[in-house]
Amino acid sequence: MSGPSLMDSLFQRTLEDLIKGLRQQLIGEQAFISKALEEIRKEIKSTDLSTKSTALLKLCYLSNLHFHDMSFAAFHALEVLSSPRFSHKKIAYHAISLSFHDSTPVLLLITNHLRKDLTSTNEFEVSLSLQCLSRIANVDLARDLTPEVFTLLSSNKLYVRKRAVAVVLRVFEKYPDSVRVCFKRLVENLENYDPQILSAVVGVFSELACKDPRSYLPLAPEFYKILVDSKSNWISIKVLKIFAKLAPLEPRLANRVVEPICDLMRKTGAKSLLFECVRTVVTSFSEYESAVRLAVGKIREFLVDEDPNLKYLGLHALSIVASKHLWVVSENKEVVIKSLSDPDPNIKIESLRLVMAMVSEHNVAEISKVLVNYALKSDPLFCNEILGSILSTCSRNVYEIIVDFDWYVSLLGEMSRIPHCQMGEEIENQLIDIGLRVKDVRPELVRVARDLLIDPALLGNSFLHRVLSAAAWVSGEYVEFSRNPLELMEALLQPRTSLLPPSIMAIYIQSAFKVLVFCLHTCFVRGGSTAGISASASYESFDDLSVENGAGSTVAHGQTCTSAPITNESIVNLLKLVELALSPLLGSHDVEVQERARNLLGFVDLIKLEALNSSGQKENDSARNGVEATKIIRLVHDAFSKELGPVSLSAQGKVPVPDGLTLNENLGDLETICSDIELPSSNTFSFGYPTEEKDVSSFSNLQIKEDSGQSNESTSLLAEHRKRHGLYYLPSGKSEVISNDYPPANDPALQGDNNNNASDLVKLTAESLVSKRKPNHSKPRPVVVKLDEADEKRVAVKHPESRDDSLSGAVRDILFGSEDILPTSSRSNLPNSNRKGKEKQHMITQVESKENVVDDGNSSSRRRKDHSHGKERRHRKKNAEERNETDRKEKESSSNHPRRHKSRQRAEEPLKVPPQTSVIPDFLL
Repeated sequence: MSGPSLMDSLFQRTLEDLIKGLRQQLIGEQAFISKALEEIRKEIKSTDLSTKSTALLKLCYLSNLHFHDMSFAAFHALEVLSSPRFSHKKIAYHAISLSFHDSTPVLLLITNHLRKDLTSTNEFEVSLSLQCLSRIANVDLARDLTPEVFTLLSSNKLYVRKRAVAVVLRVFEKYPDSVRVCFKRLVENLENYDPQILSAVVGVFSELACKDPRSYLPLAPEFYKILVDSKSNWISIKVLKIFAKLAPLEPRLANRVVEPICDLMRKTGAKSLLFECVRTVVTSFSEYESAVRLAVGKIREFLVDEDPNLKYLGLHALSIVASKHLWVVSENKEVVIKSLSDPDPNIKIESLRLVMAMVSEHNVAEISKVLVNYALKSDPLFCNEILGSILSTCSRNVYEIIVDFDWYVSLLGEMSRIPHCQMGEEIENQLIDIGLRVKDVRPELVRVARDLLIDPALLGNSFLHRVLSAAAWVSGEYVEFSRNPLELMEALLQPRTSLLPPSIMAIYIQSAFKVLVFCLHTCFVRGGSTAGISASASYESFDDLSVENGAGSTVAHGQTCTSAPITNESIVNLLKLVELALSPLLGSHDVEVQERARNLLGFVDLIKLEALNSSGQKENDSARNGVEATKIIRLVHDAFSKELGPVSLSAQGKVPVPDGLTLNENLGDLETICSDIELPSSNTFSFGYPTEEKDVSSFSNLQIKEDSGQSNESTSLLAEHRKRHGLYYLPSGKSEVISNDYPPANDPALQGDNNNNASDLVKLTAESLVSKRKPNHSKPRPVVVKLDEADEKRVAVKHPESRDDSLSGAVRDILFGSEDILPTSSRSNLPNSNRKGKEKQHMITQVESKENVVDDGNSSSRRRKDHSHGKERRHRKKNAEERNETDRKEKESSSNHPRRHKSRQRAEEPLKVPPQTSVIPDFLL
């Protein structure tokens, strides 16, 4: 296809015309852009470089603002780049920087263009090429253009040298071997007095030191000199960042640097430099009490400032120092607490972090009370930030700061009723986790679950459905601790459970199954009754269940409370309630809900068929049916009462694979292999009696008796199986929208007891944060069972070892391998080395050979060096041949003397000496 005609080029739309046209398009903007792109595709194929560059400029504009792909113009950008005009080169480099990446097909074609412009006499062309190289450099470009960058590092034009120093960072990252060529010149620029070049060099070293600071310890004298002499705040900030990384590696360096940093804090009026000094002290010089005291005083100035930005910085500095010096937060607790009511959300979050940093096992209850009161009055976002902080702090390291689990379970219930609470998933996980780990808290846990289930307002809050899921699971799993199982049954089968998702409804049905089995077992097995249930019993409403046979008593935590007994009449009402509530669910579209409903209704039908007296049955048949019903109830109850022991996450991997078993083969012939095995018939099937049961003592005794010969792990449930029970329920695509006429849970308008005065909250918090003596708890902390190895990993803190990459290795070889690579100021501070003379001479020879590669001296010196290197190479080759001949003769002689050969072999083996850490030389003293 031919390019546009001359007439089209003369009337080409410019970038200004394109922008004006876009602004005039009130509607149909996309059509205008599509037409403009078609014009650009035609214009960019023109042989006229001015037309091509204008089209490329318009394409860059559309790519920046409207994200249109401009990869099709990659080769055309290279064509514009070849233009001798600077304006065309500027457009081309801009387009290349925007669109080129490592997988661009024509990327290799730009190498010669960059090399040509890097050696140009026009400093602006050199600057453009350096800027483009810093954006698109890959391994090949960095390797091929390293000599040009090395030359520009010593350019007489300060503008070019500054750009070259900046591009070195990208070249080092892509091609680490370039460190051996350019690093000397980069270090020499540390002694440059121009603030722009010095700023660029310090910025490069600041980025490099973040990755592996130990490699740059030999440059500490240069950085120290810059810190003391620099008049630029920006350069001082960068040097402080470097010393913050270097100081923890060398204590002597910290002793020397801490005083200049304190002088900077006293003298400077720049808030940015002052904050950097404070951050450096509290992170890397926290062992120096005087420096920390000075930094704390400066932090207090930030906290009382009216500028919210400075106040935020002060709170951020407090959060940094809080990990090592908590007393600093305690001294400023009033400001921290008041900041919880600040209109700036960032300030509120920082103050919340500081409050949570002060939490301990002595004040967790008081601080949690204050934060819950703040959550009730906060916006939804900050409310959930508060609740999430409480949950994460209290559950840290397997609830290590929680002493009274009854209080914490009650707190979880209160948090669930906060109007804006959206932490249902985390509350669900903790309710189940605590029930699995802490046996002593199960009675209180069931009470909290009962309160959540009977609260109708929670059913309409989709964020709390997961909490109701946990409450239902707890009620069914630990029903023996309930004061009134009949009430639990009514709550689990109430009509408004249809508001719940199918996965939650399935948990409700399964929990109702467990509660029903417990009630039947209590009435007919533990009570010793084998009589059938009267079919003529009146079917009263569940609200009118009578309590006839007196009141039983339960003992929980030293307190006596009454509980409703379970009678035959109550059982009849329970069975009718189950049939009434679950019959509509037999046609549910969710397979899990339908299956669980059928299971429970089938069990009810089985009990009624076996146990109910019909008018045509004889007395002997009735007694026999009652015995069968009792046996069925006992078997199902035993199945639900079995506690599963914990299984480690790595248990399956520890099982040895039998010899001859290939697990990767297809098991399609499994049916043929197992054809000779007879399956047990259905009439001989039995649940059996478990060897270990939950405590099923009398209904009036809730005290758990732990078996002394059984470990805590063997009595706890499988963590992931029960904690993540939601994974085993099939999702449903049907979502039913049902109107919710109930009021929101815990309406703030109804909270008349909340403190409306923020000063009261501050006073309460200040009292709770005062250091107190450790209180004497009335009861010891209950045992918290660790379910699997994941808990150990959660508590343990790992410190990963840093691995030296190729860049750090190259830098370390240069700085620690030769003294000549350092500037004069560094060399004067280095101590005398203890190396042997031959080793030092060999090292200097290696460095000189590396410098000769990039030396830009005259040609005569190069020829002399090349000539000398040629002699050295011939000499080394001759020595190698003589050494090989000597080794061959020794091998022949050793074959005749085996004993001598063995002794020589033992002598040549390396000594097994433990490696020692390298001694860091004293660069400052």
